[in-house]
Amino acid sequence: MENIKFASITKRGIAFFIDDLITSLLFIIIFYDQIITLTTPESMSVFVMQYSWVVFVLKIIYHTFFIGLNGATVGKYFVKIKAVDENNPTQTISWSRAFIRAVVREIGEMLFYITFIFAFSSPKNQTLHDKISKCIVVDVR
Repeated sequence: MENIKFASITKRGIAFFIDDLITSLLFIIIFYDQIITLTTPESMSVFVMQYSWVVFVLKIIYHTFFIGLNGATVGKYFVKIKAVDENNPTQTISWSRAFIRAVVREIGEMLFYITFIFAFSSPKNQTLHDKISKCIVVDVR
């Protein structure tokens, strides 16, 4: 483990921003026909609240797919970081652990990003969803 460089909180934040942009764009594409009919901020707010479950599911699918596939979402790929098995950093995590990580991540996001706060006090910059899924996020050389 001595050659491993844990991903910085800054890189993780940039990846988070990119991934949220992508999932937001996917939501807009899926509901474009309905969104363009909304004329007031109130109607937009009601619409988003009504379909917030879609955002939740979309993010879980997005994160499970990319983390399960190769350990990196589009955002992580862009900043050159990757989620890997904590005990075997040469391996990505399993699909089931990627799914658990995604679910816990989204629940934490809904609860004022509570699972993300753990990264600030972890020597490995691990969030709670990393710890639960037994993974670490590392720099890719």
